[in-house]
Amino acid sequence: MTAALAASGLAYSVGSTSLVKDVELAVDFGELVAIVGPNGAGKTTLLRLLGGDLSPTAGSVEAEGRPIANMNAADLAGLRAYLGSDRTAGIPFSVEDIVAMGAWQRPVDGSEIDAALRAMDVAALRRRVVGSLSSGEHTRVELARILVQASPILLLDEPLTALDIAHQEMVMRHLQAMARGGGALALVLHDLNAAAAYADRIVVMASGSVAAVGPPSAVLDAALLSEVYGLEMQVHTLGTRTVVVPAG
Repeated sequence: MTAALAASGLAYSVGSTSLVKDVELAVDFGELVAIVGPNGAGKTTLLRLLGGDLSPTAGSVEAEGRPIANMNAADLAGLRAYLGSDRTAGIPFSVEDIVAMGAWQRPVDGSEIDAALRAMDVAALRRRVVGSLSSGEHTRVELARILVQASPILLLDEPLTALDIAHQEMVMRHLQAMARGGGALALVLHDLNAAAAYADRIVVMASGSVAAVGPPSAVLDAALLSEVYGLEMQVHTLGTRTVVVPAG
């Protein structure tokens, strides 16, 4: 089966500084992949390269077997949805208007917008101007916009930003369900425990390179994480969940 996304020899440099180095990575339909690592590890740059938002200085990315370098904006929007860090808090539109913008490339009816608003628990905010929302509410509005885009591949940079624990669980369960339904999801996460609970595979980035990739049970190793984060870490099992904490 052709991968949803496949990166080969992927690299990106700014001047003499390498931000991403020789990454080989595939994201398949039906899976949720979490990209983790410390600040400056290259996570966001990798996500932008996978989505075609940046052009690599070496290597290539294919989406469903097609080079994304050959795709125009409309082609990319139909194939993948990208949630970056430059979000729409300052735009003087209502929540409903922002969510509807997700469907700019296709006709959409009110029921799809309603479903996305409900899925991200922002239906009660639909008439509010986005600038009046809390940071967590705004994150959920942006996720609802991504849902309306209805692309089969989702690339999300820190989708849990400013969310309380209940909404973190709600969002991750919904994203996991999308993967189970056949979507391909790659998420940059700082929450190792969310990655452990919901990801099918975890990519650990360090200094622009992939330090490890595999299922959570294989990748969430205390020695590896301690080295990557520069902090002694412990990995425990709590019920059915893997829990990562700093050593006390």
